[in-house]
This record gives sequence, C-alpha cells and structure tokens, in this order.
Amino acid sequence: MIIVGLALFFDYSNGFHDSSNVVATIIVTGAMTPKKALGLAALAHFVGPFLFGTAVAQTIGKGIIDVSAFDARTTELSLALITAALIGAIVWNLITWFFGLPSSSSHALVGGLIGAVLVAYGPDKILWKGLLYVIATLIISPLLGLLFGMFFLKRTLHLFRGATPQAKHFFNRMQILSSIALSLSHGANDAQKSMGIISMALVLLGILPSFDIPFWVVASCAAAIALGTASGGWRIIKTVGSKIYRLRAVHAFCAQTSSAVVILGAALLGGPVSTTHVVSSSIMGVGAGQRISAVRWGVAKNIIVAWFITIPASAIMAGLSFFLIRLIHPSF
Repeated sequence: MIIVGLALFFDYSNGFHDSSNVVATIIVTGAMTPKKALGLAALAHFVGPFLFGTAVAQTIGKGIIDVSAFDARTTELSLALITAALIGAIVWNLITWFFGLPSSSSHALVGGLIGAVLVAYGPDKILWKGLLYVIATLIISPLLGLLFGMFFLKRTLHLFRGATPQAKHFFNRMQILSSIALSLSHGANDAQKSMGIISMALVLLGILPSFDIPFWVVASCAAAIALGTASGGWRIIKTVGSKIYRLRAVHAFCAQTSSAVVILGAALLGGPVSTTHVVSSSIMGVGAGQRISAVRWGVAKNIIVAWFITIPASAIMAGLSFFLIRLIHPSF
C-alpha cells in the first residue's frame, strides 16, 4: 500500500511538475487561458496511457533492475528499495519545482532506482544493457527535440512566407491541436513509469505471477498524472514559457508539434524520455531557428546543468532514504 501510494504521488508530482512543459507555450502566447489549458491537458493525460500501450512501463519495470534474481528472502528488502527510489525521485521533483527548474522526472526516477539498488545490493542487480538504453534515449531525445524544433519552424515559416498578421489567429487555433497531441504523448510516456514501478512491486510480492500491467494500475496512474497536471506547476511554467525564448504563436505551435512527435515515438518504442528535456530543447530549437542570439542561453545553461545533476542527485537521495528505512527497520 505504501509503494502504491508513493508511486501514485510520484505520478501526481510528475504531472504537477511537467504540466508546465505541456501548457506553458499555449498560455504564454494567449491561445488559451491557464484554467482551460490545464483542464484540456489533464483530460488528454488521462486518455494517453489507454491509447498507446505499456512499452515504457515494461522498460522501467523489468529493464533496469534484475527482478528475476530476487526471491522470497529478499522481498522485504526489495520493497524497501523501491520505496527509497520513489522517495528520492519525489524529493528531487519537489526541490526543482521550488526553485522553478524544469528538471526531469524520468531522470529522477531512474536515478532513484540506481541509487537504491547500489546501496541495497551493489551493481550486480543492475541490468546495465537496459540502463544504457534508457540513458541513451534520455540523451538522444533532447537532441531530436532541438533539431525537430528548428526543422518545423523553418518549414512552417517557408510555407507561410508572405502571410498577413492574421496568421497569428490560425496558429493560436492550431496550438490547441498540438497541445492535445503533446498532452496525449506525455500521458502515454510518463504515466507508464509509475505503472512499471507498481507492477514490479506486485511481482515481488507474488501478487502477479509474471510482469504484467493490470487495468487498475493503468487507470490509477492515468488519473494521478491527470490530477497533477490539472494542479499546474506555475513556477516552472514561467521559466519554460518566457525565460528561454520569447515565443509567438508560430513558435509555440512548432515547439509543441516537434515535442509531441519525439515523445510519442519514444513511448511506442518503450523509451522513457524526459518531457522536460524534449520540450525545453524544442523551444531552444525554434528560437535558434529564428535567430540564435534570441535564445537566452544563460537560462538554457541552468536548465542543462539541472538535467545533468538530476540522476546523481536523486540517486544520492534514494540511497540516503534507504539508509533511513534501515534505521527504522533494522531487519533490512
């Protein structure tokens, strides 16, 4: 019950933290009011996990830690490990939210799992091939976001060359569609991370005979991320929406579209990418596509630094959490 509650709270914090990435551009450009943008995004987040399968959950649940090596004697220790991993990820999410830094919930969860496993078992229980795949997708996806952002903007500006100022209203309407696509892709990718953690715990407890994602897990995780999104992480919305690059309607549409393509593609391939990374890099891409000097690279540098320190920081917090759990329950 504790692990399910923590996983759902992590899912909620993920939606709360990452809602900024999904709705920031559409709010800043005035295409929708904050309340309507968050409500629409929350609905799409709930629907997303039901539409696009559970490949990411499979990767998180059985692709990073060697669950098959655990037996009945290590069940309690393994559950304490998962608890510590979730606590480490949640704490880092809350810290970065407080300072308005758009860091990655995906990185935080992966770092939490790594830190807890290293402290509890050492490196032998880590599936290094699966971990390298996860890290590779987390690194490659922002680069794709940057390139796709530049490409979409340049193609869009070419297609609409000579357009009147009324084109702004067209792109404001198109942002609604691109925002829905981005929300669906984010829900499909990020909600699955908590699904993978809960299903892993159910396998360790013997409730599930093999790794599978029950319907109630899909529904509860979809609801948790939707509620988190509806709450809105306003501190980060300001950073993403206005401090990286001064967005206009066409830039916002291109950033949302390129982000949705990358995130949904990764979800279908089982790659747990970071929405924060992809959206932020897509905004940098559309800004650089317009004019490189227009991007506020100082703010971008702070975001990139947060990206790099998230995995080790959340790993340390998860390791400390595991030590605390052992102090409270010495039998672990």
